[in-house]
Amino acid sequence: MATSLCLTILCILFVISSAAHGEKNVTNNPADQLVAIINSNRTANKASSLGNNPGLACIALQYIKAYQGNCDDVGKSKKPADSEFANTFAPKCGVELATLAPITGRVIGCQSKYVNPERAFTEILTMKNRSLNIIYNTTYTEVGAAVSGSDGGGPYFWCLLFSNGKSNSSFLLEGGTAKITSPGCFSGANDDCSGAYGWSQNLNILFIFAGVFAVICYTIGI
Repeated sequence: MATSLCLTILCILFVISSAAHGEKNVTNNPADQLVAIINSNRTANKASSLGNNPGLACIALQYIKAYQGNCDDVGKSKKPADSEFANTFAPKCGVELATLAPITGRVIGCQSKYVNPERAFTEILTMKNRSLNIIYNTTYTEVGAAVSGSDGGGPYFWCLLFSNGKSNSSFLLEGGTAKITSPGCFSGANDDCSGAYGWSQNLNILFIFAGVFAVICYTIGI
């Protein structure tokens, strides 16, 4: 009995340890991954890489939320007013108003189902020549990316905001950290993020617990 109990405990610790190790070493922020894809494509097109600005990225997430889940409004004349950047988006993120720089480019897209950042770049954000011209613009210095579902599900919005602000002096955050608002992920925060996907990303955790439960049942002979 004692041996079986010890084996069970060891199995549980192994599963938990493996999960923790994987969580620590795997970056899971689709907004950061999107920025990496953009910079890779920019350099391939002889444009410079852009700084990944968390303040600008948090504002991009607020920009998404302003659409209130209305995917049909994207691409039409309905878009957040410029005044909302200073009056609403920046305060919600904790961005110091004195450090706001002009937003020189915006690209936003959405669709009903979530796709990975690579497909979001090729199938959602770069389908129009105008969007490509924005993404490859050589005057930009910074980018902020955000992705979010609506109410834990679709539609899923992807947003890129560009600026020609000065690195380390634009879109500065009060206390150095953006205010986290969910659901959604934004780039430059140096953290893992699964908030864009809704509940489905918790399936990995469910599989872990299912495995632990199976081990326990096997040990006690159920």
